Amino acid sequence: MKNTKLIAAFVIGLLAAVGCKSEYELLLEGNDVDAKYAAAFDYFNQGKYQRASQLFESLSPLTNGTERADTVQYYWGLSNYRYRDYYTAETNFTNFIATYPLSPFAADAGFFRIDCLYRQTLRYELDQKPTRNALSAISRYLVENPDSPYRPLCENMTAELNGRLDRKAYENARLYYKMEDYQAASVALKNVLKDNADNIYREDVLYYIAMSSYKYASMSVQNKQKERYLVFVDDYLNFVGEYPESDYRSELDGLYKRAQRILGRNTAIPGVELDDEEQEGGNEK
Repeated sequence: MKNTKLIAAFVIGLLAAVGCKSEYELLLEGNDVDAKYAAAFDYFNQGKYQRASQLFESLSPLTNGTERADTVQYYWGLSNYRYRDYYTAETNFTNFIATYPLSPFAADAGFFRIDCLYRQTLRYELDQKPTRNALSAISRYLVENPDSPYRPLCENMTAELNGRLDRKAYENARLYYKMEDYQAASVALKNVLKDNADNIYREDVLYYIAMSSYKYASMSVQNKQKERYLVFVDDYLNFVGEYPESDYRSELDGLYKRAQRILGRNTAIPGVELDDEEQEGGNEK
């Protein structure tokens, strides 16, 4: 009698639990492909992307090998993308492209994949491996889709990510200058331009190269100063040759005149007439 009552209570509880399940939960657990497919798109169109994603995911094994397969896989990824789960969406789109390269959704999936990679990149102070991965993926996408309507967006991404790498390189080298290790700063800054002559911070890099040379020379023992001021003069001339109108110009001109006096040379500034009382400027950034 006691066992019978326990079984009855269990059955009643089970029925109550089933009765409390929402329509969404029943759809998610069921195998009605048509109902699940229609509901998934309904949720997607309502902007309920997490629910849509779960339904498309549950449809994946049920539609595998059918004409709906690529649509389900694509919208599974797009639901995660719209939900801002970029890591999962990138995996979805990567698998989609590998499985359905000829699908009419393939070009869009390719773009959304690289956009996911772009959105996973980190600010310049942090690890830039994700940035390099994104740049590589964007480059491949543009080669494979030269007429893509997404090209302007891809080019904007490329410019921003390359700028991030440029700043990372520049700031890492400038750190030696901030630490007042001017010899190391000069070497590191020159390596920045050796690695990428088109670095967007080229003007700043050349400025800090010249400043490092000057400060290294001024802090050197007397018998080393001449050769090191000559290095500064070369770095100064390189700078003004490229950036004659730079905001840094007046400061470097003043240092150039001082170096020329120390070297016993004519203090005239190339192409510029300056007062003899020119002082060291304060434009250092």
